[in-house]
Amino acid sequence: MTTFPDFKPQASAEQWQRFCSLLWHHEGLGMWLDVSRMAVTPQHLEALTPAFTAAFKAMEALEAGAIANPDEGRQVGHYWLRAPQLAPEPAIGTHIRQEIDGIEAFAQQVLSGEVQTPGLTPFTDVLWIGIGGSGLGPLLILRALEQQGQGLPFHFFDNVDPQGFSRTLAGLGERLRTTLMVVVSKSGGTPEPRLGMEQARARLEALGGSWADQAVAVTMTGSQLDRLAVEERWLRRFDMFDWVGGRTSITSAVGLLPAALINADLRGFLAGAAEMDVATRVPELTANPAALMAAAWHVAGNGKGHRDMVVLPYRDRLEVFSRYLQQLVMESLGKRLDRDGEPAHQGIAVYGNKGSTDQHAYVQQLRDGIDNFFVTFIEVLEDPSDVPPLHGDHPGDYLDGFLQGTRAALSEGGRQSITLSMRRFDARLLGALVALFERAVGLYAELVNINAYDQPGVEAGKKAAAVILDLQSRLEAVLADGKSQDLASLQLQLGIDSPEPLFWILRHLCGNPRGYVASGDWGTPSSLVFRLS
Repeated sequence: MTTFPDFKPQASAEQWQRFCSLLWHHEGLGMWLDVSRMAVTPQHLEALTPAFTAAFKAMEALEAGAIANPDEGRQVGHYWLRAPQLAPEPAIGTHIRQEIDGIEAFAQQVLSGEVQTPGLTPFTDVLWIGIGGSGLGPLLILRALEQQGQGLPFHFFDNVDPQGFSRTLAGLGERLRTTLMVVVSKSGGTPEPRLGMEQARARLEALGGSWADQAVAVTMTGSQLDRLAVEERWLRRFDMFDWVGGRTSITSAVGLLPAALINADLRGFLAGAAEMDVATRVPELTANPAALMAAAWHVAGNGKGHRDMVVLPYRDRLEVFSRYLQQLVMESLGKRLDRDGEPAHQGIAVYGNKGSTDQHAYVQQLRDGIDNFFVTFIEVLEDPSDVPPLHGDHPGDYLDGFLQGTRAALSEGGRQSITLSMRRFDARLLGALVALFERAVGLYAELVNINAYDQPGVEAGKKAAAVILDLQSRLEAVLADGKSQDLASLQLQLGIDSPEPLFWILRHLCGNPRGYVASGDWGTPSSLVFRLS
């Protein structure tokens, strides 16, 4: 395997020439991409050109409707969501357009008061119940595009943490009766949204509310959730498509419905994504921003993800973007096997927060510590007009100065960075930003020969969790007679290899008022005896 060199600081004139030669700019979007402070060289780009030629063809076939996710036998069609005319079948394109129109119309009816609560009052809030991409995408939309006084305030059930349920429900209080309940689950059988739905429903009905008259389902047609919504006549149903994965669902109803309910420009969001899709279809490495990013990632990490991606957007509105990219990049690229079934152990770890906050956090290590990363800076040039300069100080100038200073300090230390700059930030540019990273991930996956669209590790975790929950049911059945038993005895009766999962389960049961008690020393698990009181 070829070992690519680290980034070497260059003289100012040489670095300027390198910056100009590698700079990508899109006048229509008002966006720049700078990879000049990555280790990638013209020689690397030349060496990677044949692989990118194949990658461009693979992406073209994907968009034409090929089975790009062979492990699950599925097409991959998130690009069609913002360009329905490109869908491989006219019926698919028509369905996409109808969904977009329906989302927009429904949201306007809710916001105008035409669609009301069962008590004939306007909706006051939204409780969004979804996990993974069904939670992260909407959260990014909210944090990036929400405007004060526009649309409805959102609350999230994006975990099964009982404290999170408790805090959210307590915060809503009686307003739960005027809250639009949105349940998002592609399959309709994922445990996390089901548990959140059941908790929200029980609390609402305890307050005298009517679940069906306040509930919206976002799911695949015919799923378990869809059938429930049809049977109970929920307020509205929107489609999730079989050919859209959770981590690329932000331009589907998963992202468009929250955008519409905060009165954001959902059409602009889709248009920006579509415009970036056009730019990233260009079959030329140096003229394609997603290809340039993927090449820079590949060289930085020796094609094996040996460097982490640190995402530093210098705008508060993009604070959630690093979390969004964690799923998009890590779930897509983190694979044990390649498409030939050979061990690959691929992936790029992603973390970040926002600038300039991180200058007072972990930039110290980035500058002087272990060199196992590259930074992705994101800047926005346009500042809001309602924050004036005071005493000659423009806050935006300081923010830009901090970004440039950090970038320069990292370069001086031989640390790599990419910079994405946008003339302004709005729904259109958010769509472009999301689409850019989606395509870069897809191209990188082609370079390293992995399936970017499945998630066997996630499925393995779900199966392991189901085994633990089944074990807990069997354990509670054994203890139901009230007799005291130690871990060794329970292990023997339940026929498992180790008592460790029993210790974990019983520690949780004893930590809650469930009737289980333990005697012995918790620091010496073998001394513990348990019973149901």
